Amino acid sequence: MSAREVAALDRFVKVAEVGDVAEGRGRLVQAEGRVLALFRVKDQYFAVGSLCLHRGGPLAEGELQGHVVTCPWHGWQYDVRTGSFTVIPTLKVKTYNVKLEGGSILVEV
Repeated sequence: MSAREVAALDRFVKVAEVGDVAEGRGRLVQAEGRVLALFRVKDQYFAVGSLCLHRGGPLAEGELQGHVVTCPWHGWQYDVRTGSFTVIPTLKVKTYNVKLEGGSILVEV
């Protein structure tokens, strides 16, 4: 595999600044046409698909307790680290790798 092909596989795009996401909160962000829910837990950042699997509720608006976000529409809960639905862990929202560069939050697409 060429260096160019490797770089294409490991592509991070800026979605926010560190100060944009409060501790224990979520924020809706976009990364190259993808709409994501970005969460901050103890200065770690996690990104998942923005829609609940049940009825498409807005996960970024959900209440975050530890690493678990609760969909504000019907109460489905997901672990933001893995995307797993807490009742049936094999049901998952997509997760995205996140890294920090300086004061920027980047998500792998």
